[in-house]
Amino acid sequence: MNIGTLIEGRASSDIISVEVGQTVRDAVRILADKRIGALPVLEQGRVAGIFSERDVIHRLAEEGQSCLDSRVGDVMTSPAITVERTTLIDDALALMTRRRIRHLPVIESEAMCGFISIGDLVKSRFDEVQHEAEALRDYITHA
Repeated sequence: MNIGTLIEGRASSDIISVEVGQTVRDAVRILADKRIGALPVLEQGRVAGIFSERDVIHRLAEEGQSCLDSRVGDVMTSPAITVERTTLIDDALALMTRRRIRHLPVIESEAMCGFISIGDLVKSRFDEVQHEAEALRDYITHA
C-alpha cells in the first residue's frame, strides 16, 4: 500500500499548518489546542520546514522563554523531509526510523497534499497485518 491510499479522502484544506512569520508562541498554542506534535511550516504556499514540540524544547533549553517571541521560520527544522503519494508505507516507515522523525508532508507537484504521522503509518500497517491474519485463518478453516 502507498501513501496515496492512506490519505485518500483527506482534504488538503484540513491540514493544520503555520506560516514562517508566525511566532513560536502562536505555533505552540496551535499544538496544544489541537493536541498534535508537529505542524508543517509554509512559505508562499510551499513547505519550508516542520515545527515540532522537539524544536520548542531545544530552543527553550537554549534560550528560555524568550524563544516564544521568535519566528517559527527561525526555529523550525528545515528543509522538511517529504514523501510523495506513490511512496510505499514501508518505505515511509523506514525513512522515519532512519531520520528519527515522526511527521512527513506529502508532496504532489511541489504542493502539500497531505501530512502524515508515524502513528498513521503504524496503524495502517497493523490493519494490513490483521487483514492478512484473518485471511489466513479463513483459508485454514475452509481448506
